[in-house]
Amino acid sequence: MPDPSPSARFSLPRFAYGLYAWGLFVLLGAALVPILLFTPSLQRRRALVRTIARGFLALAGMRVRVHGVEDIDTPCVVVANHASYLDGVVLQAVLPPSFSFVIKREMASVPLAGTLLRRIGAEFVERQDRVRGARDARRLLRNAERGAAQVFFPEGTFSSAVGLLRFHIGAFAAAARAELPVVPIAIRGTRNCLPPGGLLPWPGVIEVNVLAALSGQRAADELRHAARAALLVALGEPDLAASDAGLRGA
Repeated sequence: MPDPSPSARFSLPRFAYGLYAWGLFVLLGAALVPILLFTPSLQRRRALVRTIARGFLALAGMRVRVHGVEDIDTPCVVVANHASYLDGVVLQAVLPPSFSFVIKREMASVPLAGTLLRRIGAEFVERQDRVRGARDARRLLRNAERGAAQVFFPEGTFSSAVGLLRFHIGAFAAAARAELPVVPIAIRGTRNCLPPGGLLPWPGVIEVNVLAALSGQRAADELRHAARAALLVALGEPDLAASDAGLRGA
């Protein structure tokens, strides 16, 4: 179903659907957390969350088309573009349960979500405090060296403007240090289903394209540049980092 026109964004059908989608999300989350608390195996907890994420997207009318996920060899470092709060749900639904997600530390204090994320082994990283941020970065490096499969959104946030923001170096430093391949994943459609800053979701088609893996036997900066270039081509969206640099230089 296509995204409604701006004039229809606050229509009664959209409002009714939004209530349904959020109610469904909260209901499934509230039912899931107690089960996760008593499920001893991390792999089983992740597999359960994967099933629930798939169920939510299907019941919410968000059809996910996946290309190339069967080609992912683990361990590796996955890096994906970030356009909506739905991105994490989508990757949780399509990736194997061996992956841990690297998430901003603020999410750890969100009721329900923080508990759920901790129970599936999410790695929280500090973005405001440089000392704690450096400590978190060292932990991620150690995890990568042990062969952990990790998922990063290297933009760190998303913007109301369509396009790819600047990439932080952490994911690529971890990959280069452990010589793990970097797998870029292009996500399209989540911005239409739940726009940045928007409260009302909408059904639609979401595409997840797994791009060719990049060898981890490169410098971190080189990996970052190659991953951004591949995602820019796959997404066909503006390079917001270049635009921002141009404005600063003007």
